[in-house]
Amino acid sequence: MVSVVVVNWRAGDRLGACLASLDAERAAGTEIVVVDNASPDDSTHVATAGRPWVRVVWAEENGGFAAGANRGAAHTTGEVVVFLNPDACAEAGAVATLCAVLAARADAGVAGGGLRDDTGRAEPGWARFGPVAHPLLDTTPGRALRRRTQAPQVVDWVYGTFMAVKRPVFDALGGFDPAYFMYGEDMDLCHRARAAGRRVLYVPAARAVHGPNVSATHRYGHAREAAVVRGEIRFYRRRVGRGAALTFRAVAGAKSMARTAVATLRGRREAAARHAATLGACWSPDA
Repeated sequence: MVSVVVVNWRAGDRLGACLASLDAERAAGTEIVVVDNASPDDSTHVATAGRPWVRVVWAEENGGFAAGANRGAAHTTGEVVVFLNPDACAEAGAVATLCAVLAARADAGVAGGGLRDDTGRAEPGWARFGPVAHPLLDTTPGRALRRRTQAPQVVDWVYGTFMAVKRPVFDALGGFDPAYFMYGEDMDLCHRARAAGRRVLYVPAARAVHGPNVSATHRYGHAREAAVVRGEIRFYRRRVGRGAALTFRAVAGAKSMARTAVATLRGRREAAARHAATLGACWSPDA
């Protein structure tokens, strides 16, 4: 049995589209749980109306994605737990494909699906751990070779946007680390899974269409990318060490500085502000 957990906070109409993409999965026996992370809108009520099979877990406060995902997983019974963002829609058969590939490998513990944006353009779904390789090579050119195949691939870590985890592995790891509010928790979980001897798979053929980061945009605005960097710095400090964290800060900071300068010269104020916020996050003492 497969369980799907969706953590919702201000996803609006996107949540309804997300659940609609899972209707066929539910008909096949998939268990679906929505965690309302104290969302201030009525998106959970609206999206679940007419879907009595969706179990809703109401959180009293927004403790972040990691805490919400753990709360949702605790209310599931599936042998595999799939986490899907509320602003993402699984394509037909994607959940089944992702879980089948994961189940077929005894040494695998986590699998992530391929991602596309609303226009059909590929989005990143996996990345590297290295504090230099991650900021410099996890770019569109850096992922080019991987995109030439639809075959499952072993990678360092996969995005929590559309991720499946075997139940015994998830339980043994204690779920996501709630020290991460948003961003970095998927990287952390995959790192701990690999340390426990489990492989992490990227399955591009299991695709989800990912919207424009609705919840994160509501919370962070133009500083969303800065929030991503803060989460990654936290990962390096907690799991790899101070030296790795400093290296990542330096490389990511230099990259953000260059991007800020280029955007400023081109008169792209919004992009310049976004990159400047990321640069600030790289050297913020509370990162």
